[in-house]
Amino acid sequence: MTDTTSFRFDGGATWLNLMATRGQSFGPRPVERLSSLEAARSWLEQVGLAPADELSVDHLERLVALREALRVLAMAAVEGSEPALDAVARVHREAEGLSDISRKLDRSGAGVAVQFALGLIAVQALVSLRGPDRLLLKQCAEADCRWVFLDTSGRRHWCPSAGCANRGRVRAHRARRSTEKNDGHQRRQYQDGADDLTEREVLAQ
Repeated sequence: MTDTTSFRFDGGATWLNLMATRGQSFGPRPVERLSSLEAARSWLEQVGLAPADELSVDHLERLVALREALRVLAMAAVEGSEPALDAVARVHREAEGLSDISRKLDRSGAGVAVQFALGLIAVQALVSLRGPDRLLLKQCAEADCRWVFLDTSGRRHWCPSAGCANRGRVRAHRARRSTEKNDGHQRRQYQDGADDLTEREVLAQ
């Protein structure tokens, strides 16, 4: 996907979907989908956390910083390694912000404070990373993507993006054809060598 305003919501959890707001994160041309206050507000609204207060540049920067910190924690969980301490601190700092917020989720549609929304996302991530969902986390096999998502089937190699799966399958198909071609060439060389040996044996008799 290259549309800078198209969001993905099929990662299995809101905090994982937040990471998908930056596409092809490890490629030469990453796609930033939270490039404006309007985009950030739209994403928060679509995940059920519509801001009740005016979204500021600081809010946007904190949302993006939280996203990248969550990416570090998620990838470390998949790899079985320790995440960077600054990323851990960032997520915990946003999560602790919930204790200072008295506003609760409002079913009337009035929205929530941005700090509350960030705190909810951070807490959801921490719960997932400390619980059984941690074992379901999978990293996309595409080198330029590496989006971490929940794989409840246990069989996925790529993230839910059709583009990643298609590129991966095409590359695997080409690799198989190349291997088959090389194997066929080696067999022909072996057979030619065997034929030459047989001819020499006959002449020597």
